[in-house]
Amino acid sequence: MRALYIFPHPDDESFGPAPAIASQLRAGHEVHLLTYTRGGATKVRHKYGYSVEEMGKVRYHEMQNVSRTLGLSSLEVLDLPDSGLKHMDPIDLEQVTENHIRKIRPDVIVTYAVHGISGFHDHLVSHAVVKRVFCKLRNEERSGSPRRLAFFTLAHSEVDDGKFRLQVSTEEEIDCATRVDDEDIQKGRIALDCYKTYQDVIKAANVLERTGRTVYFEFFQENYNPHALSLFQDISPNRGAPADHGTTQE
Repeated sequence: MRALYIFPHPDDESFGPAPAIASQLRAGHEVHLLTYTRGGATKVRHKYGYSVEEMGKVRYHEMQNVSRTLGLSSLEVLDLPDSGLKHMDPIDLEQVTENHIRKIRPDVIVTYAVHGISGFHDHLVSHAVVKRVFCKLRNEERSGSPRRLAFFTLAHSEVDDGKFRLQVSTEEEIDCATRVDDEDIQKGRIALDCYKTYQDVIKAANVLERTGRTVYFEFFQENYNPHALSLFQDISPNRGAPADHGTTQE
């Protein structure tokens, strides 16, 4: 099976999803990553005296190391305006997204849940754009269209969120709980270590401790109770419609 993760910034793939990505790759699935920006506008750049362009180049290099660490099937990093996706014509952003989805032909697309976890507007824009494009392609009912849209999210936890106030999904909203093992967690730790310029933020965010041994996803217009154990559960290998598991809500 083939998954395409779509996020706005470098490090979004490592702030939570990385152990699940490592698990999916280890299981023999393809995992592709599209990032809209190079993340150059981060305030961290001031610590190093970098311009937005310089910081973007550094973070792009860090992402290449993440790709090698996780063994991603492909990585595409665009140079759209970091912290400025809300100012773009959404049609332009949708077209870029659609073109890449048609190129990769994923079975499952993954992006942020509607709350964006951090609530940052680039995350919210990404959710809306990816969902809009997914619905368009699904309605075409063409061979190779994505079969499922999943939203990376967090569940309620007693573990401290660190310095950030994070949004979570309710138990009823969560459809997939992917268990990861020590090897996957270690891969996630190494991926985070690739972001040399972001180590202070990573420590403050308590990333791996907050994620724990389970990575959670919502499924768009599907309802799994009990939770699915994989992004690919009940998707048949012939790239047709998802199999009827008795709990899907159309």
